[in-house]
Amino acid sequence: MEKFEKFSGIAAPMPLVNIDTDMIIPKQYLKTIKRSGLGVSAFAEMRYDEQGNEIPDFVLNKPAYREASVIVAGDNFGCGSSREHAPWALADFGIKVIVSTSFADIFFNNCFKNGMLPIVMPQEVVDVLMKDAEKGANARMEVDLEAQTISTSDGQVFPFEVDAFRKHCLLEGLDDIGLTMEKAPAIDAFEAQAAQSRPWV
Repeated sequence: MEKFEKFSGIAAPMPLVNIDTDMIIPKQYLKTIKRSGLGVSAFAEMRYDEQGNEIPDFVLNKPAYREASVIVAGDNFGCGSSREHAPWALADFGIKVIVSTSFADIFFNNCFKNGMLPIVMPQEVVDVLMKDAEKGANARMEVDLEAQTISTSDGQVFPFEVDAFRKHCLLEGLDDIGLTMEKAPAIDAFEAQAAQSRPWV
């Protein structure tokens, strides 16, 4: 997993509430176990018509938001079934940060495991960020995980809370496997000792 660094990116406004995991990645795309390649199918049923053509009015199809790395969303983002393909699809599209007033718990946890930062903000702050995102590609938000701030294109700065352990994992690029590998010397030492004391195992 890549380290999460301070960055400036385009924010896409998605004011719809209750964007569930089936909207993020419909069920027909759940056959794969690969994390890559799902970005093109993110929001497929809102993004494409029945013939597979792009729907021009969908925010991520608009020229200003094709390179979006931030989503400013309505309440209860990521609700629905607990499919891990949802954060996989968003991450593969290039999304690094999602801001909402609330997230479904499982989706929220899966974001951190896939290198994305979900930020919970009060409604009045989300409203400001949403309005800034509506300005298009010329309005870039800055996210500083170390300082725990998100800044609008006109310089308004809002602090956010994040669990210290999850922050550490994002900053160091550590998923569950990476965390385990940090303990590799201790694991090797244990296995060597176990092999000596229980050679029959």
